[in-house]
Amino acid sequence: MAVPYGERYGWPVFGIVRPCRHGLCTGLFKDWLAHLCGLCLALRDEHGHAARLVTSYDGLLVSVLTEAQRPATAPRRRAAPCALRGFRRADVVEAEGVRLAAAVSLILAAGKVKDNVADGDGVYARRLVAAGATRLAARWSAAGGGTAVGLGFDPAPLAAAVEEQARLERRSGLAVLELTAPTESAVAAAFCHTAVLADRPHNRVTLEEAGRYFGRLAHLLDAVEDLAADRARGAYNPLVASGTSLAEARRLCDDAVAGLRAAVADLDLERRGLVTALLVKETDKAVTRTFADASETEDERKVEPDPGGLLSLFCGAMACCTCGLYRPPWDEDRHRSCTERCDTGCCDACSNCGDCSNCGDCCSCDDGCCCDCSCDC
Repeated sequence: MAVPYGERYGWPVFGIVRPCRHGLCTGLFKDWLAHLCGLCLALRDEHGHAARLVTSYDGLLVSVLTEAQRPATAPRRRAAPCALRGFRRADVVEAEGVRLAAAVSLILAAGKVKDNVADGDGVYARRLVAAGATRLAARWSAAGGGTAVGLGFDPAPLAAAVEEQARLERRSGLAVLELTAPTESAVAAAFCHTAVLADRPHNRVTLEEAGRYFGRLAHLLDAVEDLAADRARGAYNPLVASGTSLAEARRLCDDAVAGLRAAVADLDLERRGLVTALLVKETDKAVTRTFADASETEDERKVEPDPGGLLSLFCGAMACCTCGLYRPPWDEDRHRSCTERCDTGCCDACSNCGDCSNCGDCCSCDDGCCCDCSCDC
């Protein structure tokens, strides 16, 4: 559930599911943004500004799944202007699902920070940084655990998954799917509890399956994204540790996307559009994007190297706190426009719309289509 910043510093900043208004029809994009902003504000309001560092695009899937299973949409509230929304106000989600997403994000981030401190990774090798990070992790763990228990969710499986992940990374000769298993278990537990919150117990098994596929996909794509950098600095990478080729990693990712598609199709949902768009369409795009980037040469990227240390830590925090409006010079996406960061031809569906006066036919939110016809589906 992380990208390079998350792996290095212990919080997932962006995630693998990164839709934009070029890839979702207007109604779905507004709903997605409502969940994203709701997660960020839930972290701030319940756990302080520092907790917003664990906001991730992938974490909000817990909130999306909870709302999609309920007959009524989740409550919204009017939020203040934000950089991500062009300094405009917006209606954001305020419900149990978004609080569960916040709790899960805090617990997993706390576990990763503790592991980094124990290993003395990068900036965490510095005594003052390690001491501060340890206190912050303890606070996040307690806060996330308290919120989780209040929602009837046992946080123990998440903490156990983090510990198991650290243990497996210290062993050799393991297959890559053995290394992704703890992530799969953690995401499966979080997805499963959305059925409890939504009072749809018959969805639990299918949600566990979807969570395992998504956890596997997130772990593998994170490893592919970090592969070149990890090799350059001699850092741990599950693909290198397991001897997994990019071709095999791509096959496993494609299988996970297919499994997600089948699981989503089997779910009993009141509103299917955003779930399909994020867990089927956007994950498929993430696989294509990640492996395309992995095949590019270093010269083609033309980005400055990440200097590491406190400067890199500060810039990562700035990128998160500005919702990605600020990007450091070594961020490869800094030099790409929004449409360039989307997959090539991401708006192909618009060519099939014809007369958009009948947008209900061409821009069906139930399909999670790729068409922004300047209408609210």
